Amino acid sequence: MNAFIRTWVAITLASFVCLWTNDIPAQTYPARPISIVTPYAPGGTADVIARLIADHLSRRLGQPVVVENRPGASGTLGTQIVARAAPDGYTLLLAFVAEIAIAPGLYPKLAYDPLKDLAPVALAAKYPLVLVVNPATGITSMKDLVATAKASPSRLTYASSGSGSPAHIAFELLERRAGIDMTHVPYKGGGTAMADLTGGHVQMFFSGLSPALPHIRSGKLRAIAVSSSGRSFALPEVPTVSESGIADFDVNTWNGLFAPAGTPESIVNRLNAEVSAILQMPEVARRLASEGAEYAANSPSEFGQFVRAEVAKYSQVIKDANIKAD
Repeated sequence: MNAFIRTWVAITLASFVCLWTNDIPAQTYPARPISIVTPYAPGGTADVIARLIADHLSRRLGQPVVVENRPGASGTLGTQIVARAAPDGYTLLLAFVAEIAIAPGLYPKLAYDPLKDLAPVALAAKYPLVLVVNPATGITSMKDLVATAKASPSRLTYASSGSGSPAHIAFELLERRAGIDMTHVPYKGGGTAMADLTGGHVQMFFSGLSPALPHIRSGKLRAIAVSSSGRSFALPEVPTVSESGIADFDVNTWNGLFAPAGTPESIVNRLNAEVSAILQMPEVARRLASEGAEYAANSPSEFGQFVRAEVAKYSQVIKDANIKAD
């Protein structure tokens, strides 16, 4: 056998071995229990979605899938744990928009880079925010809101669940797009903000759909617009901010599944396929709808593109508004 043939055989065998070993994860995964870390306390929306996915994923994969609640540091603690975990598909993250898309612009010394240290698996759910006002304001539309704010700069007040929260950023974006100035009143949580809004202590709030709907239906609050690019199935009669004359406005909160960067592509694709199937189950879809959530099938690549766009968008708003974390 001459040198050329020996070299050709060696390259061919090496390529075969490489392809074979790269396919091993797909053939053997999962061989032991899987953990889904959610960086929040039990009971919240992220926890609800993590447990929905875990329950069905366990049945489909034939291995226990356990949810681990790792709250702390506004969701960044649990995210950091997964970012540093072994990239083998056995430690996953069910994240919220805050620790993935908002945190990089808000925290200069963030201990992880969501674009480098995490592998996008699947966008699990998107939630439009709804801009609600206290009826005592007399505001019935976005046109009224903008006119009132322009007539009396800084007089209108809006609540948020804290500086740098999705609601705060949505209002900052609204102010810039509409050319208005309002006064931010940060709270330590959405529940307190909603209580003060219905009590007339603050005038408006970009709220999640689930907590706002009972107050909208009872007449305690008036829905002015939803923050997403399209109307919400839960409030089809309420226009979007963009439809109301504020161009290029699209803000959603969302939850997504991630793995540590470097997780084999075969495992990421397998998880994406399984999670996508789970989220389209009628009983799961109904549960998501009860939380005001919407789902659209997406690939890991599509989710990755979405995440990059979200990080860029929020980082720019945070920079322009000089938003500082509480």
